[in-house]
Amino acid sequence: MTSPTAAPAPAPAPAPAPMLRDPADVPSKALATWIALVAGSTGLHHFYLRGFRNPWGWLYPIPSLVGLAGVLRMRELGVDDRLSWAMIPWLGLTLSVSMLCAIVYGLTTDAKWARRYAIAPGQAMVQATREDDEESPPPGLVHTGWTPVLGVILALMIGGGVLMGTIAFTVEKAFDVLR
Repeated sequence: MTSPTAAPAPAPAPAPAPMLRDPADVPSKALATWIALVAGSTGLHHFYLRGFRNPWGWLYPIPSLVGLAGVLRMRELGVDDRLSWAMIPWLGLTLSVSMLCAIVYGLTTDAKWARRYAIAPGQAMVQATREDDEESPPPGLVHTGWTPVLGVILALMIGGGVLMGTIAFTVEKAFDVLR
């Protein structure tokens, strides 16, 4: 019995290199960090990075406005208003999450930022190994200095304070309800 010899399978073609955006169109890591720091509770950092169709950006304004309404309500009606107790932590939560976004943006390596945001819209992000992440991005594409790091430092201070204040306020008011 002789078996027919099968032709060797052709080698898979290498994946085509993704098309890159013009360096002027790549979102700035420093600007994204500072937008998240200054106006993060409105979701503007998500809109800056991915446009107005990004659903995550639309989730920020509602809890922020609910929390702000709780603050205004407490100022008007006093500290005994229980509805404002339930509304205020939402503002603290959105501020804490936006500070976390600023920290993540600022600490993202330039190579990972380039892989995530320099690819032309509609193309999938290039997956890379940890070794690839240590490599520098293509020249002139993404280069950040100390500006995002300063934003990260401020986001850590503000975010930590807001988160601790939100937890303390919520726990204090929860014990007030139990009394």
